[in-house]
Amino acid sequence: MKSTEKNSQDQAVQMALSSFFTQVWSDWKYELTGFILFVFAWAAVTQFIFTRPELYHFKGFLPGPTLGALADAFHNSKFWISVFASLRRIVVGIAISALIGLPLGVLIGFFTSLRKLTYSPIQFIRMISPLSWMPIALLLFTSFESAVHFLIVMATICPIILNTAIGVMNINPQWLKMALNQGANNVQLLQTIVLPYSIPHMITSIRLALGIAWIVLVPAEFLGVSSGLGYLINDARDTMAYDKLMAIIIAIGILGFILDRIFQKLQYSCN
Repeated sequence: MKSTEKNSQDQAVQMALSSFFTQVWSDWKYELTGFILFVFAWAAVTQFIFTRPELYHFKGFLPGPTLGALADAFHNSKFWISVFASLRRIVVGIAISALIGLPLGVLIGFFTSLRKLTYSPIQFIRMISPLSWMPIALLLFTSFESAVHFLIVMATICPIILNTAIGVMNINPQWLKMALNQGANNVQLLQTIVLPYSIPHMITSIRLALGIAWIVLVPAEFLGVSSGLGYLINDARDTMAYDKLMAIIIAIGILGFILDRIFQKLQYSCN
């Protein structure tokens, strides 16, 4: 009798594991295939271009030297110091943008008159390249760290405001009318309907801002900071260590991908 129960339990465990791995493979097979194709394309293009005699000194861009340099970087404390320095700047910049942009986006999406009043200024600022603020950042701030934070804020605050406002505007107006008929005021509408509904859109806005922040961070770290992934890229370029340069670029892609996946999971869990 006990052996029969044990066999049943073993079969149940095996079925659960089989179902789990089948689901994982179903979710990841296309992404894994795309990643493999990307690596093959990278290898083919760089092999075609950088194996020519006149470009042979750029052979560091090939996958082999790049992956070797990336493995060396993982064992280098200077690399991890720069990783954490860049992540800290990203977190601080987006946190400031979120503290300003999320409440402002909710208010802009909720109050029509405020939306009309702020639409043109926000669109005007959004069209200015974030890196155009670099000279102003150097004039306004005494430290390079504050200047980098400022550039990230200028790059990310408009997407956060606009996407949050769009989320609020997409709320079913019938819900608001029903709440108003029940005697709810604007504060109660914001607390009970607007904010809960807007949370997934807020996470989406931060996720979009994260991608923009990574784009701005690397050139922003050319300003004069002594750590960060942008600093490592600049240093590798100056020393013509092209394998290290490409390795840092790959590392930025990996970190950005991981952070994006974290926010994607948060987004799905809130829907």
